[in-house]
Amino acid sequence: MTFWGNKSVLVAGGAGFIGRHLVEAVLHSGSKVYVLDDFSTGQEEPLKALDQTNLIVQNCDISQPTTLPQVDIIYNLASPASPVHYQSDPIRTWKTNILGTLQLLEAAQTYAATFVQASTSEVYGDPLSHPQKETDWGHVNPVGPRACYDESKRAAETVLMDAVRTLDADVRIARIFNTYGPGMTASDGRAIPNFVAQAKTGKALTIHGDGTQTRSFCHVSDTVAGLLRLGEVPAARGEIFNIGNSVENTILEIAQEIVALFGNGNDIVFENRPVDDPQRRRPDIKKAQDLLGWTPKVALREGLMTLLDRDEPVLADTL
Repeated sequence: MTFWGNKSVLVAGGAGFIGRHLVEAVLHSGSKVYVLDDFSTGQEEPLKALDQTNLIVQNCDISQPTTLPQVDIIYNLASPASPVHYQSDPIRTWKTNILGTLQLLEAAQTYAATFVQASTSEVYGDPLSHPQKETDWGHVNPVGPRACYDESKRAAETVLMDAVRTLDADVRIARIFNTYGPGMTASDGRAIPNFVAQAKTGKALTIHGDGTQTRSFCHVSDTVAGLLRLGEVPAARGEIFNIGNSVENTILEIAQEIVALFGNGNDIVFENRPVDDPQRRRPDIKKAQDLLGWTPKVALREGLMTLLDRDEPVLADTL
């Protein structure tokens, strides 16, 4: 990891699920890491368990004016990502994703830093094409209950690509698909952490909808590897990449797998499906494979096994 050993890196949202894993990986390389987080959804305690030698943590709302450190690379993961969280305060979600992105972009331009934006598969909405390619424009309800997140992430991509075209900004955008792994909490309403918590406590697993909707789940170690590649590969400059696992499963299949691994013959029950919840979701990752040399390595069962012996349900932050 010679690229990373002499770098200084800012991770906005570094106390979130993916953020914490990214911070740990960058610290492991010997780089200095600044974490900015307001801890509205992120967790401070896991950061305290990391090596503090090259770690500086600041309680900070990036939508508000603040002095940012001079660094080589900025990762923007600062946003609530769970529908439970981003819908609870949609205006704040907008401010974080628009004003926060602008402030970090200005710092990147001032310091001639690389800017890696954690965008989301939600920019595709309920997609009309399958699998989703980076060239797809998406099929999003701009006024629905999920729009505060979907549309603010899309708007952030707009301003960043404008900066690429007009300012020659060194921007790289990751559209992150469903991510899971150690450190998730069951309180944010996502499928895998919900299912694992319910299976471990002997409750029925709750599926919202009929279970035929699909997702492609990527282990957090693979997602972080993709983000690291975005920060280091010159060919990523000015480009957008899907970062996710291309293996597609129905939600019912996921629930059945988790019952087999974690449960005791738990029942599966079905409830109403949320408004604007996409029916199918699977990334085309050929661009990331070709330009970044990145491919997910962790199969679903192997990834779920990383949650098997943990007392906590598992996390759910992502984008």
